[in-house]
Amino acid sequence: MANKNTKDRFETREENIVETVSTAEKFFNENKKCIWGSVIAVLVIGLGIFAYYNFVYEKQVAEALEQAYPAETLFANGEYELALNGDGNNLGFAAILDEYGNKAGKSMPLYAGICALQLGDYEAALSYLAKYKGKEPILAARAKACEGDAYVGLENYKAAIASYDAAVAVADNIFAATYLLKKGVALEAMGDKAAALDCYNTIKDKYPSSIEAYDINKYIARVSE
Repeated sequence: MANKNTKDRFETREENIVETVSTAEKFFNENKKCIWGSVIAVLVIGLGIFAYYNFVYEKQVAEALEQAYPAETLFANGEYELALNGDGNNLGFAAILDEYGNKAGKSMPLYAGICALQLGDYEAALSYLAKYKGKEPILAARAKACEGDAYVGLENYKAAIASYDAAVAVADNIFAATYLLKKGVALEAMGDKAAALDCYNTIKDKYPSSIEAYDINKYIARVSE
């Protein structure tokens, strides 16, 4: 009796498998044009992505890196005008960004923003810096502080203070003292001596080893009068 039940179960299972296979085969036969069309489309897209990456994207990355090297050298030498706009033989950061985007690296907008800031073109500096999406804490803080400097140049002290706050929040280390000092000076420009004093006291108490702490007492004295 047990053998008969087992046999029945196997037969039932086989019938279910046959039925399932038949249903699948029927579905495939009825929809094979759509199925093969979808498979071919996926293959075409995949091959297109592969070809673009290997024959277009990587070539553009190599070109962008080659163009960026002279601009970075000019930047390191303090030649901000040439670094931003090119030297006649090589592209500057502005043209590299226009032609290649960030293919030469995420730091390209930061380089361009600092150059524009140094040249006194504050609106352009803010435009470039807004495109910087780097996550490395020190550079991310530097970018925010540069935004603050640009806003100071535009005499938009409220926006500058917000940028310096963002810089301090990202770089909670000795570099934060620089940004706190900038924030304090901006607060002074707004006439808020009490808030500026808080910044200076924070530098003195929290970052006593920073360069800014060496002569912070003169700032404290200035806003305490």
